[in-house]
Amino acid sequence: MSVLSSAADVLKCFSADRRELSVTVVAAMLSLPKSNVSRLLRAMCDAGFLEAVGATRRYRPGVLLAEVGEQYRRASSLLTRADAVVTRVSAECGHTGYVSVRHGRDIMALTDHTGTNMLRVASNIGHRLDAAASATGRSLLARLPDDAVRALYAGPFTPPSATSPQTLDELLGRLALVRRDGYAESNDESNRGVGALAVAVGDPGTGEEVSLCISYPAATITDDERRTIIDALRSGARRIATLVGDPIFHPLSVD
Repeated sequence: MSVLSSAADVLKCFSADRRELSVTVVAAMLSLPKSNVSRLLRAMCDAGFLEAVGATRRYRPGVLLAEVGEQYRRASSLLTRADAVVTRVSAECGHTGYVSVRHGRDIMALTDHTGTNMLRVASNIGHRLDAAASATGRSLLARLPDDAVRALYAGPFTPPSATSPQTLDELLGRLALVRRDGYAESNDESNRGVGALAVAVGDPGTGEEVSLCISYPAATITDDERRTIIDALRSGARRIATLVGDPIFHPLSVD
């Protein structure tokens, strides 16, 4: 199990800004001896989790991870249904759409659809966002009771930007609005100049929860367009919630 945990720790070192890893980088990030890291990376490469980058001493994710990731996406009916909604809404409004999941305090996009408008938000696949400082994150956090949110954010609360919630109490206040309105909104928080609208839905049968999000350059959105996106996301999520029997999704009807 310790080998599997170490391999998982290595894979977590990859990010949208760190697509290749060296022994030195991994050793520094995980505070491990270079000799141990070197053996671990070679073993992961032999197993298909990693592959060497040309003749360099750097590694990148292996084909096996891509294959497993694709099987994960295909196996999730909730993800498939959510992606169908986001695909349609993104095509209608011309803005970039995502379906994301929460891992602890982080959000990661599993699928994305690049907008067709001249000004549009770039892909966030593989890039982790702070759940407290994003529409996708708050739409999912709002599905938790306040006590669970407090436990998740036990310890110092460090906001990533001046426009995101500055305290845990402020975060809880914003989550209360998400529960009341049925959607979450962010502006100029995790990404400068970017706005987003999101709703979340879950499947009680599998325990999966996903967020359906449309993201756009904040300066380009109009009030009418914003309302149209909100209604489209809530309507799509309501249909999914009805199909899977989600008891948490609110509102159950679109006003």
